[in-house]
Amino acid sequence: MDITIPTPATSDPLEQSFDIVARQDQTETEVKALRSDVDEVKARLDKVSRAASRPALGGAPAIDAEVKGFVDGYLRRGRETEVKSINGATPADGGFAVPRQIDAMIARELVEISPIRAIAQVVQTGTSGYRKLVATGGTASGWVSETALRPETATPNFAEIAPPSGDLYANPAASQSMLDDAAFDLETWLASEISIEFARAEGMAFVDGTGTNQPQGFLRAGTSTAEDGVRSFGQLQYIGSGNATGFDAAPDARLIDLIHALKSGHRQGASFVMNSSTLASVRKLRTADGAFLWQPGLVDGQPDRLLGYPVIEAEDMPDVAAGEFPIAFGNFRHGYLIAEHSATRVLRDPFSNKPFVHFYATKRVGGQVLDSNAIKLLKIEA
Repeated sequence: MDITIPTPATSDPLEQSFDIVARQDQTETEVKALRSDVDEVKARLDKVSRAASRPALGGAPAIDAEVKGFVDGYLRRGRETEVKSINGATPADGGFAVPRQIDAMIARELVEISPIRAIAQVVQTGTSGYRKLVATGGTASGWVSETALRPETATPNFAEIAPPSGDLYANPAASQSMLDDAAFDLETWLASEISIEFARAEGMAFVDGTGTNQPQGFLRAGTSTAEDGVRSFGQLQYIGSGNATGFDAAPDARLIDLIHALKSGHRQGASFVMNSSTLASVRKLRTADGAFLWQPGLVDGQPDRLLGYPVIEAEDMPDVAAGEFPIAFGNFRHGYLIAEHSATRVLRDPFSNKPFVHFYATKRVGGQVLDSNAIKLLKIEA
């Protein structure tokens, strides 16, 4: 640093020398103090910068306050004051809505585990009852001359769909020591337990549910060999396999008949549905010239195909046996409707089965065939 020393006013050379030395010492002291302040400010700025760029401890993401209050306050300790959202229908019963993050995890795993849910039409309802009108016939029309009278045409026909529903529930338990363990991932455990139970029950109900306090499966709908437009509304058309106990000598012809029994508008987006045992039999089927009907997927992530259509494995479909419907083909997004209440409710119960804490989860789900022309069945019969 360049320092300019002013010329002292005195004419005594000795006094001038002492004065210059004193001024130099004072200036150097001030410069050192200024540099010390600058270094301290720089150190603080570096510390703040490092803290801002440092990742969270262990790489864990920030936890939403609502979820933290639900998990730590209610699930672990049972403090109801920690819960922000409760069941609006019966608040006194203590049913509490799951926070959004946990509910999203359950929904994702349900789609992966329950195959019918992944391909069917799913609607969210705000009440326990749901109804939908389906037009079964369009407005009639006709041709007339320019000056002829216009007679009245027939009105369109409608049918009402009211999917039977029931309360789907799961009741997993955890010991208090597990809940007290801070390393126990309670959210993931709870979502996994509930999703597995819900998916198992849904898979059965959407395929073969009775319709009494549960969805009505598409295999419980009425069946007929009559074509579209001839059958009664709600009945599914089926094609016979040609053999009383399995497939006949021309299985490719039967499956082609099954495919083209579906209208072209439904075939776009259609898929086969069968269980693993039936799929094992189908993969061995050949055409008359020896070619396999099965076509493995050649691109990663693409499903295997049967006669050009994807195959969905649903373990609740029946095996190949006399009188059974082991194979379904159709556009399930057009043909099957799932109606569910959007909120999953969880009730914490630490009293019924001490020392375990139960988490009673419930969700209202309904289902029914929506368009009976969009699903076809293969029946094992001669």
